[in-house]
Amino acid sequence: MQMTGAEIFVKALADLGVDVVFGYPGGATINIYDALFKNVKVRHMLCRHEQGAVHMADGYARASGRTGVCLVTSGPGATNTVTGLATAYMDSIPIVVFTGQVPTLLIGNDAFQEADIVGISRPCTKHNYLVKETKDLARIIKEAFYIASTGRPGPVLVDMPKDVLAASARYDLPKEVSLRGYRPTYEGHQRQVESAVRLLLSRERPVVYAGGGIILSNASGELAELSGALSLPVTTTLMGMGAFPGSDPLSLGMLGMHGTYAANMAISHSDVILAVGARFDDRVTGKVSEFAPHAKIIHVDIDPTSIQKNVRVDIPIVGDVKDVLRKMIKLVKGKKEATAYQGKTAAWRGQIASWAKTHPLTYKPSKGKIKPQYVVEQIHKLTKGKAIIATEVGQNQMWAAQFYNYERPRTFLSSGGLGTMGYGLPAAIGAQVAMPGRLVVDIAGDGSIQMNIQELATAVQYRVPVKVVILNNGSLGMVRQWQELFFDGNYSQTCLPRIPDFVKLAEAYGAKGFRATKPEEVPGVLRKGFAADGPVLIDVITDPGEMVYPMVPAGAGLTEMLLV
Repeated sequence: MQMTGAEIFVKALADLGVDVVFGYPGGATINIYDALFKNVKVRHMLCRHEQGAVHMADGYARASGRTGVCLVTSGPGATNTVTGLATAYMDSIPIVVFTGQVPTLLIGNDAFQEADIVGISRPCTKHNYLVKETKDLARIIKEAFYIASTGRPGPVLVDMPKDVLAASARYDLPKEVSLRGYRPTYEGHQRQVESAVRLLLSRERPVVYAGGGIILSNASGELAELSGALSLPVTTTLMGMGAFPGSDPLSLGMLGMHGTYAANMAISHSDVILAVGARFDDRVTGKVSEFAPHAKIIHVDIDPTSIQKNVRVDIPIVGDVKDVLRKMIKLVKGKKEATAYQGKTAAWRGQIASWAKTHPLTYKPSKGKIKPQYVVEQIHKLTKGKAIIATEVGQNQMWAAQFYNYERPRTFLSSGGLGTMGYGLPAAIGAQVAMPGRLVVDIAGDGSIQMNIQELATAVQYRVPVKVVILNNGSLGMVRQWQELFFDGNYSQTCLPRIPDFVKLAEAYGAKGFRATKPEEVPGVLRKGFAADGPVLIDVITDPGEMVYPMVPAGAGLTEMLLV
C-alpha cells in the first residue's frame, strides 16, 4: 500500500493503539496535520505551548501506564520540548515525541526553523532518530514505541524532515521488533534471588526501600504480598508514592530530605535494606558516607547502570522487579522460616512504631491563617483518597506527598528527578484525558502554576474537568524556606506580589474560579469547586511563613532532621 509519509505516520499510530496526540502544528508538520484532519481514529489535542504538550503526554503515561505521544514542529517547536523530555527521562516515563524537521537537503544549512534536535536531545532521551527515508518511517515508529516502553522506560524522540513526510512509500509496520544491542534483562538470576532471601532472613532490622520502578513494573501487588509474608516495613521514594498502601501498618511513608521521621530513622538504623526499583538519589541518601551505616544492601533494578552507581551494594539483582519479587515470594510464603522471621523482627517493628508516634507528620495550627497542610488534608478527606493528584514543584509538592495518603499506584504524578516547575497543570490534563472517569486535582503553588498557566485554555477548549488548587503563599516557597533557614532570612527575589488575581484569570480563560481566605472557608470552597463542571481553579491564601518539615539540610545525614 503506497502512502505518503504523513499518512504512514497517522496509520502507524492508529495501528499501535494510540488514541490521542498532544501537539502544536507548524510548517514542517503541516502534511501530518492534513492527514490527521482526514483520519477518525487518532485524536489530536491542541496545546498552547510545546512544553505543555510533552507534560500532557507524560501525565497521560503516568496515569494510564500507556505510552504518551507528542507532536511538534521544527526549530523552536522542537527545542521547546527539551524540558519535558528531560522531565520524563529523569523519572523513566514512556513517551514518544515526534518533531518536524526542515527538508533533508537543507539540514546543516541554518535553514529557517532548523535546529539539531537529535543532537540537543541526546542527553535527555533514551534514544532518538532522524528519519532519512520514507520507507523507514513505519519501522522507526514501531521501534520508538518499543524502546520507550520496555526495559527501564523513557522518552524517545523521532525527528522527521518535511520531504520525508511528503514523499510516498509502501506502508510496512513490522510485527516484531528486534534491536541488536538492546536486550533488557527481565528475569532476575535465581541464585542472586536466593542469596538475597538468605541475607534478608539472617537479619533483624529490615526495611524495604521502594521506588518508582514498582509502579512502572505494575508490581505493587507483589510488594504488598512480600511485605505481608515477612512483616517487612516499607518506605517509598517520592516517585514511589502509591506503590504501597499508605494506610498499611507496615508503611513508613516517604524517606529522604522531607521524609518522615520514622522512615529516616528506620533506614539509618536498619541492618538490611531491600531496594526495589529505586536509584539512591541524593534527596534520599543525604550524606552518602552516613547513609545506612549498619546495613547490607540488596538492590533490584532492571537498569544495571543504576546499581552500584551511588552507594555500595552487597547483592545486586538485575531484572524486572515484578519477576524478582515473585521469586522472593515463592521462596518465603507459607514457610516456617517466614513465621519465625516475623517473631525475630517484632522488636524492630515496635521501635519503628515508637519513632512514628514520637514524631508524626504534623504542623502547628495558627488562628485565622490557612495552613497548606490543612488544605491537603481536606482534599484527601473530600476525595476519600481516590483522586489522581498531580503537583507542581516546591513546597506544594512536598505537602501533597506528606499529607495526602496514597493507597494505589498511578495516583501521584510529580516531577521528581528534574523538579520541573509548571509540570502539574499539563500533567493533570494528560491524566484526565487518560482517565476520564476519575477526579484529577493539581496541587499547585502560586509561582509554579504560572510557568504553564496557558494550558488552562487547552482544558477549557476540550472541556477537560481538571481541578487546580493553588496553595497561594505569595512566594517561591521552597527557595524562600532555604533563605529563611540558611541565608539569614534574605528573601532575594522570592517574594511574589498577589499578581495575578487567579479567580479573574480563571474566568478570563472560561474556567470557574473560587477563593478561600479563612480556614473555615476551605472545606466548602473545595467541595464547591470539585462539584463544578469543567476546569476549576481554586485560590487558597495560605500562611506565607509555613515551612516543610521534617527537613534534612543539604549535606547532612538522614538522622539530622529539622523538625516542627
